[in-house]
Amino acid sequence: MANPFEDPSLDYLVLINDEGQHSLWPEFAQVPPGWRVAFSGNREQCLAHVESSWTDMRPNSLIRAMDERQQA
Repeated sequence: MANPFEDPSLDYLVLINDEGQHSLWPEFAQVPPGWRVAFSGNREQCLAHVESSWTDMRPNSLIRAMDERQQA
């Protein structure tokens, strides 16, 4: 059985959590708590979306803390 997280024939969702982290998720699977759908498409489209939109890998809480420290 193929891994549903790597199957190019499936449709996928790009999920984002409150920390701004992204996850590629098979469309048929239930979205886990704490995540929301940001994009949907085939695997290649979703990977391209993640690559173009998740350019800062730091969690949002770290970005805020660093910004606050710079302003102090």
